Amino acid sequence: MRTLAAPQMLAAYDTLGFFGRDPWWLVLLKAVFVFAFLVLTVLIAIVWERKVVAWMQLRIGPNRHGPWGMLQSLADGVKLALKEDLVVTGADKVVYILAPIVSAIPAFMAFAVIPFGPADDQVSIFGTRTPLQLTDLPIALLYILATASVGIYGIVLAGWSSGSTYPLLGGIRSSAQMISYEIAMGLSFAAVFIYSGSMSTSEIVASQQPTWFAVLLPVSFIVYIIAMVGETNRAPFDLPEAEGELVGGFNTEYSSLKFAMFMLAEYVNMVTVSAVASTLFLGGWRAPWPISAFWEGANHGWWPMLWIIVKIQLLLFFFIWLRGTLPRLRYDQFMKLGWKILIPVSLVWLVMVASVRALRNEGYDFAEVVLYVGAPIAAVLLLALVWDLLRKKPGAAEPAPPAAFDPLAGGYPVPPLPGQELPPVPRRRSRAPQLQDALNGADHSEGS
Repeated sequence: MRTLAAPQMLAAYDTLGFFGRDPWWLVLLKAVFVFAFLVLTVLIAIVWERKVVAWMQLRIGPNRHGPWGMLQSLADGVKLALKEDLVVTGADKVVYILAPIVSAIPAFMAFAVIPFGPADDQVSIFGTRTPLQLTDLPIALLYILATASVGIYGIVLAGWSSGSTYPLLGGIRSSAQMISYEIAMGLSFAAVFIYSGSMSTSEIVASQQPTWFAVLLPVSFIVYIIAMVGETNRAPFDLPEAEGELVGGFNTEYSSLKFAMFMLAEYVNMVTVSAVASTLFLGGWRAPWPISAFWEGANHGWWPMLWIIVKIQLLLFFFIWLRGTLPRLRYDQFMKLGWKILIPVSLVWLVMVASVRALRNEGYDFAEVVLYVGAPIAAVLLLALVWDLLRKKPGAAEPAPPAAFDPLAGGYPVPPLPGQELPPVPRRRSRAPQLQDALNGADHSEGS
């Protein structure tokens, strides 16, 4: 560890030295570009989602506004802006109005540290040489985690301030979801920190040469992909706004532009987590292997911006594909996945990665690393398999007959719990035979 810590630290500080030198007008121009890029990407993603889901469900998607329906998202934004803006009577009006703002602003802020190009290969903007990145920090990924956490507060406050039951339940679900899946996300980040030796986004991308971290750290990549879907409240993890259970979730009592800000924050968060996944695991602005192998200029100039935009769009398609394919999870399944699967797997994987890096830094070769790390894991798995095969499985006990369930025992009707059955409802004897006999008698009387 001591042999590589100092060079990696110096490299990180050398990379960070390219930032903080831009004039104020260039910083403002970059900030406006980030804002415009996110808004434009959201408009494209909404139309793309509706088109792709329509294609997957064998139906016609948007086809009225603009050529091929491409202006549908813009028409939706105008429609929401022109709708009546309501504030419910029982709401805490100050928090009710601030909640959409608290949810939307951090979604834009997190994108400030995403690199669109190498820091040491600067481009010329109006005669000024500058890196294709707004800024970078020694703790850039902690900054991303912090802004993502603040954005969740907007959802929680929206549910609480509405003064209604279903929005409150959606806000509570969102807070539990954030706690559960940000732990797994942070653990997947930790493996990247260990391998790259830095928390700077530009330095992490520079460390993925020649191999991307999605190949070196596949478990961390899979855990992050699952956690980012849960973090953005997207299907199949859209429990805070489950319309089948909560009417509409935390945004039930919102309309007009405040509702539009919640939708904007959701899609901007999708773009941000896709950009983070591209930066940490998919090489960031680096061109994919077949292109970089025969084209030396693929990672220079303005071309790196193209590669990271393509990767972001592919991950956005992954979000859309999940929504059109998987049904929504039950809440207990969702929490079990986070606490009983993702977090334990991430912890074990993090210990393995740290052990491998420590042994490699001490000079051990690959075969020795596999022996010292893989042998104990294989032994534990073998013991677990033997224990599972040899343990005595108790016989299945006969289920006890269910107790009689009285839905009116408490003085008011309650639904049955799982395993309970409602008593048969007493029904009046059918009058159909009597009516038939009466009709037959009437017929006989007429015939006689």
